[in-house]
Amino acid sequence: MNNVVLSDKVKKALNNQLPILALESSILSQGMPYPNSLEFAKKAESLCLEAKVVPATIAILKGVIHVGLEENQLREICEKETIKKISLRELGVAVSKKWDGSTTVSSTIQIAHGCGIKVFATGGIGGVHKTPPDYYDISQDILALSNKPIIVITAGPKAILDIEKTIEALETASVTLLGYKTKEVPSFYSIKSNCFDLHQVDSAREISEVYTKNIEVGLSSSTLVCNPIPKKHEIPANEIKEIIELACTTAKNRNVFGKRLTPFLLNEIVKKTRGKSLSANIELALNNISLGIDILSYLK
Repeated sequence: MNNVVLSDKVKKALNNQLPILALESSILSQGMPYPNSLEFAKKAESLCLEAKVVPATIAILKGVIHVGLEENQLREICEKETIKKISLRELGVAVSKKWDGSTTVSSTIQIAHGCGIKVFATGGIGGVHKTPPDYYDISQDILALSNKPIIVITAGPKAILDIEKTIEALETASVTLLGYKTKEVPSFYSIKSNCFDLHQVDSAREISEVYTKNIEVGLSSSTLVCNPIPKKHEIPANEIKEIIELACTTAKNRNVFGKRLTPFLLNEIVKKTRGKSLSANIELALNNISLGIDILSYLK
């Protein structure tokens, strides 16, 4: 893949077919406030290294795509307030204009797959937003998931989304939907959603087998693994619902839409839950990384 700089650890891992876990950077620059973001990033990378898995956090610095960040680069992504949020459609723009940017789920999938990385752990995926009938907002994550054969581990669609419409869109896009020890789609902060459209798998081995068979039969779409937030860290759906609705109303009144919408809503929810949602976000993302590490132990 052109315009990409691999860290020494990632380069060595690719050359020697060692396990690599892709990590996005938008969760650091737009999903969490500093210094919580940096603390999370270091813990995420430590989890990988302790398991002898190479962490490949992906970001764009001065127009150069980096796969695997050094500590100073990681700090810059977390701390710098001018970091742009780069989705799939803006990769070429970011490179040509020499932007500093964090990658979303869609752009991370594109870059990771292009480098030969098979597994990507994130927090929540984007999808279909809750909007009036005469307007729609659908994340590029669905398009990326539809045409890149990679394993993506998530705690479900972000809670601010229309969960049922998001699952329908993923099904239409031929994305394999697996539930880790569940048939119910988790809704990011919460375990429950009342949407039962997942094929349940009960081990990392099963996930790797499904992915391998998808490749063998020629599927070009992703294998999406929905991994519920651990129960002790969840915010029950009935508790978070009103807060999300209030945040959505605030966004509408302030005319916040497009790529600014998700970061705005997440920040509003953090304020209204007095930080409880931030703690949940961190725990679910670490939980997904742990599952990603387990899956890699079964992939060749």
